[in-house]
Amino acid sequence: MHFSCDTNELNAALSIVSRALSARSPKPILEGILLESCDESLRLTCTDLALGIETIVPATIKEEGRIVLPGKLLCEIIRKLPGGCCSISIDDKLQATIRCASIRTKISGFDPVEYPELPEVTGDSFSMPQNTLRDMVGRTLFAIALDESRPILTGCLMEIGKTEMRVVALDGFRLALRRENIDGPNNAVSAVVGGKVLGDIAKILTDTEEPVELCFSKSHVKMDMGATHVVARLLEGEFIRYRQILPEEWQTRVTVSRAELGSAIDRASLIAREGKTNLVCFKIDGETLVVTSNSEIGDMEECLPVTTAGKDLTIAFNVRYITDVLKALSDDEIIMRFNSNVSPCVICPTEGENYLYLVLPVRVFNA
Repeated sequence: MHFSCDTNELNAALSIVSRALSARSPKPILEGILLESCDESLRLTCTDLALGIETIVPATIKEEGRIVLPGKLLCEIIRKLPGGCCSISIDDKLQATIRCASIRTKISGFDPVEYPELPEVTGDSFSMPQNTLRDMVGRTLFAIALDESRPILTGCLMEIGKTEMRVVALDGFRLALRRENIDGPNNAVSAVVGGKVLGDIAKILTDTEEPVELCFSKSHVKMDMGATHVVARLLEGEFIRYRQILPEEWQTRVTVSRAELGSAIDRASLIAREGKTNLVCFKIDGETLVVTSNSEIGDMEECLPVTTAGKDLTIAFNVRYITDVLKALSDDEIIMRFNSNVSPCVICPTEGENYLYLVLPVRVFNA
């Protein structure tokens, strides 16, 4: 095998596929990247069996062939090369010679026969803008469970109908839900994609209107975006029936500036984190929201103007759970809905239904 290509284009392609690189695998070949010639181009493939990524790089193919090269080492070598053209040739002993300018590097490869093929995924497909999917994942992924005792909650639920798509994540303490109108598939889809996998996919998606085509089978999801194709294994199991835990009524509703509330909570967290509970307390008193925190080292209080409907209320939360939600939002104003000091708080937009976040409160003696 012998080919040449632009060093920067090869480096960019390696950065994409290496997101599926297995760091420490019982199968050494999974720590490699498959390079193969195809139609006057170079195809790069990488998989850790849970996630597989394939992308195409323009190349001049002088001799066709296939080789698996050590992934981490190859990425580092190409990244440190100067710009311009580089060439890679493979001999009969699976030795790769990489040349660029006056630089020559040799590394040993693996027999590509042992490299696993990416699974075939067939079914109804649909497309949506890459930035929309990227945004939906980015604004929900923080709420997945980190505890492996319930593996299904370490991923995001994707519910796709003909006109609407939902991405849902929850960990038992908070829930994140994003909705978007789409031109969906004929048959409804409900699938759970692992959080780590989704995080890697989100980094590949561009912040543009360019389409990404999605196709789900019973065990995998395939995403096609231009020259890059991603196949990810779905998580097995039944996701929590989250719709049953979403409150439909409220006793107290507060409309507040997201930025002002976020700043107040940031200041409150300075005191809260010095305590054992890391709590922030909201006291809704008419048209005022009083944000307080205290610990053995001191206390803090700040009053915010709000628009209130319903009853006054005092409720406490883990600072991190509220902060994570506010960081995922960009609206100028948000609505918080409450039923009691031991019922979940629902955070939603002032208009529309594009998102909904639910945060469980913490029981405190004086709340």
